[in-house]
Amino acid sequence: MDVTVFNDNETRRLQRNLTGVQKRNNNRTKEGVIVNNFIKENEMELPSLTLDSTRDTLIISDSAKLPSELKDRNIQPEKSLLPISGLAIGVMGLIAGLSWFVKRNARITNEIAKEKWISSFTRNISINSETDQALVQMVQNPNQKTIRAGLGVFTLTATAFMGKTFFDGFKEVWVKKKEADIQKNLQEKLIDIETQSFSGKIQIIRNSLSEKTKMFSKYLSYNAPAEQPFGMFQNSKNLSFGNNKKNSEKHTSGLKYFMLGAATIASIIGLSLYSMRNLRSGNKEVAKFIDKTKKDLEFIASSDKDKNLIKEYLANGLQFISATKKDIEAIVNKTNWSDTEKQSFIEEINKKIETSTVKVNPNIGGDGTQKPSLSSFVDDYRAFFYNLLIEPDNKQFQQLFYGTTALAAISYGGKLIGDAIKEVQVKKINAKTELDLQQRLVSTELRNFKSKKDAAIQPLVDEFYKQVDEGKPKDQLKTMAENILLEIKNGPPFVYS
Repeated sequence: MDVTVFNDNETRRLQRNLTGVQKRNNNRTKEGVIVNNFIKENEMELPSLTLDSTRDTLIISDSAKLPSELKDRNIQPEKSLLPISGLAIGVMGLIAGLSWFVKRNARITNEIAKEKWISSFTRNISINSETDQALVQMVQNPNQKTIRAGLGVFTLTATAFMGKTFFDGFKEVWVKKKEADIQKNLQEKLIDIETQSFSGKIQIIRNSLSEKTKMFSKYLSYNAPAEQPFGMFQNSKNLSFGNNKKNSEKHTSGLKYFMLGAATIASIIGLSLYSMRNLRSGNKEVAKFIDKTKKDLEFIASSDKDKNLIKEYLANGLQFISATKKDIEAIVNKTNWSDTEKQSFIEEINKKIETSTVKVNPNIGGDGTQKPSLSSFVDDYRAFFYNLLIEPDNKQFQQLFYGTTALAAISYGGKLIGDAIKEVQVKKINAKTELDLQQRLVSTELRNFKSKKDAAIQPLVDEFYKQVDEGKPKDQLKTMAENILLEIKNGPPFVYS
């Protein structure tokens, strides 16, 4: 016997004034009570206990299988190193292909005729910003005018930038305040929608309690109905029918995809044939136009107009239709020029037609030297300010600066106001769309809640009817029915979810 049993505070208080013999007798008495009531009684044969009442209270089925979804799916693990390896090999393959291309181009270039070479060109640096142009002028030609004009452009640029920053910030603040008002109104209106959803869930529970109470009452009365409205077997049939429907839908969907693919391929083939026919028809029309142009050029070549004018017409016309050397000879031979002049013109035009590229106009692209050239094409109101600072006495520069600056300011201000109003209106419409969506989703949420509630209760109801079929006493059926009703009222899914 554990001596700590006799060392509690109550025992020490009672034995405080007892003698040693009295303490031993008192401990023996307690020891006898414990042995007789707990040890010896447990050694006697006790009646077996069952969980039938608990099974009825909690509506525990005799057999309930785990869901098949509980098992993990056998998913093939990703081989993460393969993409990295493939990327490395692919990049190196591209580099190897590029080096092969360079090698091949060097070999081919030596085999191409000189007139087929791409002509050399000047690298043009176009300065399209007025600040860059002003800086270039200050560096290229530093004098009083260029420095004054450059500093003026920089000052105006900084002023415009700071003004733009201020008005952009003002616009964002105004839009944010309007957005806050819109969100506040939206949340206030969403309260009514959430209340509808909450009230609807409560009503679903009350309706389910009412229906199930009436249904169970029939089986708890003395004259129980002979047939049950629904049960496990009927529910399983419904599930089977649902699966068949899904399989049918999958089959129909597959057929639709096949028909769509076949129609797409047929459309592609048909459109390709149609395009080829159009190209053949177009080639016939082009051939007719070329034949007509040749006749016109022959007529011009045989005319008695000025020789230089005829050469210009023939050069433009022959290059326009990309005439062959044979056609060029046939047309030029209609002229009354000397043989040397004819041959020289034929060779010149044929060379121009066969040349792949031409040099750009020197006034735009430079003289073809492979050195950088500078040009400026500015579309900026500050350009007129620069011109005004260069020539302050020029009244037209002054008027152009005032006009373009005012136009730029009005344009930017109008765009800023328009964007701000547009953003606010879009947010209002989006808020209304969100409100309409939430209103439409109330019915969806209620159907979802009812479906889940029915899914949680239906197995319990099926178990109730199973016990009815097995002839369980009505008092036990009443216990089951009461617990089902409690599950409907307090079980998942919960109203607040």
